[in-house]
Amino acid sequence: MAEKPLKGTTTVGIVCKNGIVLAADKRATAGYIANKRAKKIHKITDNMAVTMAGLVSDAQLLVKLIRAELKLKDLHTNRTSQVKEAANLLAGMLYSNLRKMSMVPGIVAFLLGGHDNTGNYLYDLGIDGSVTDIIDYVSDGSGSVFALGVLEALYKKNMSVDDGIKLAVKAINAALQRDPATGNGIDIVVVDNKGVTTILEKELNIKLEV
Repeated sequence: MAEKPLKGTTTVGIVCKNGIVLAADKRATAGYIANKRAKKIHKITDNMAVTMAGLVSDAQLLVKLIRAELKLKDLHTNRTSQVKEAANLLAGMLYSNLRKMSMVPGIVAFLLGGHDNTGNYLYDLGIDGSVTDIIDYVSDGSGSVFALGVLEALYKKNMSVDDGIKLAVKAINAALQRDPATGNGIDIVVVDNKGVTTILEKELNIKLEV
C-alpha cells in the first residue's frame, strides 16, 4: 500500500456486522483554520458514501465526477454498480488526478463505504490510485495515528453498528484532543442495506463524551 502523506483532517471507516460506519471531523486547514464546518463525508449514490482528505477543490470535483460517472454507468448497463466497481472507477480518477500536469498537485484520498447485493464493503483509496479492501477498520489524515491507536485497542470483529458508531466517536475524539489540524466537530454516516444514513452532525470545541 502506498505511503500516506499527512493531510489536515481525521477520517475513520469501520466494518461492522451489518454495515459500514464512516466518520470525520469538521476542521479544514490552510496553514490556519480555514473552515470550522467543513463537510468531509459525501453521499455518491443511494448506497455509497465517501470520506475525503487532501486538497479540497480536487476532492469536491472528484466527488461530483464520480457521482456523474456512476449514474451514466448505471444507465448504460441498466443495472446498479457494485461497490468494487465504484472503488476502481474512483481510484482511476485519483491516479489520473495525481499525474496530470498542474501547478498545484492534486493530493486527495478517499475512504469509500458501500452496500450492494453481495454485502457491505469498505475501501481505502490512496492518493496514487491504489485500492485497499478493508476488512476491519481504517483511518486517514494527519490525526489518523491517534485514531488508529483507539481502533487497534477497541475494535472487535462482527461488532454491531451501534458499537461501531461509539468506537468512531472515540477514535475521532482522540484525534480532536491531539492533532491541531483536526477539530470543531464530528460527522458520522452509516452505510448498510437501508442506504446511506446520517447518524450524527455535531459541532464542538470541547471533549466529546461517549
